[in-house]
Amino acid sequence: MERVIHLSDVLKTYPLSAGEVVAVDHLDLEIGVGEFVAIVGRSGSGKTTLLNLLAGIDRPTSGTVRAAGADLGALSESGLAAWRGANVGLVFQFFQLLPTLTVAENVMLPMDFAGKIPIGERRDRAVRLLTQVGIGDQADKLPATLSGGQQQRAAIARALANDPPLLLADEPTGNLDSATADAVLKLFADLNGEGRTIVVVTHERDIRSIVGREITLVDGRVVSDEGVRK
Repeated sequence: MERVIHLSDVLKTYPLSAGEVVAVDHLDLEIGVGEFVAIVGRSGSGKTTLLNLLAGIDRPTSGTVRAAGADLGALSESGLAAWRGANVGLVFQFFQLLPTLTVAENVMLPMDFAGKIPIGERRDRAVRLLTQVGIGDQADKLPATLSGGQQQRAAIARALANDPPLLLADEPTGNLDSATADAVLKLFADLNGEGRTIVVVTHERDIRSIVGREITLVDGRVVSDEGVRK
């Protein structure tokens, strides 16, 4: 299987007054193209740090992070930003939509930054993506007028703006009620069915019914890496 993510001996530490905290502890990990992977574990296990390393938001203290065709350690900050804009879609727990922009304008914003989609096509693409995630009729509203589930769908549409090969989601259902969370996870499953590689950090207990692989972290180490039988 072709790899989209390859981590080799990755260490991430943070300095504290009482000494160093090890968030990711000499981790090796491979994820293939088209996989749908859940990263699970208790709070403080290193899940979000790992996701930030995959997104190039954090840099490792040592070791190598390769993702979507690039050695992230070899890129400058501006190079990382350009790589991220073209290759990674990010979805967060608290949506991170800009309140003064309409939903469609929020989706268009990554297109404006990356310059990958021609200017004349951006609005139509935004509306098409919003329709794909089930909220095309909300395109011209401000985020505050949408429900939590609708805002998360808008955030997913924004993550798809530049057609990235890799989707990374940090607790995407953590701020949603259970029925809405189920619908959002079903949407991720549909996107994976289109061939996208998805890595999701989650506390959802029934995530195994949706993903193809579940990786459990404890103290920054992989203690379990299981394929999931559907």
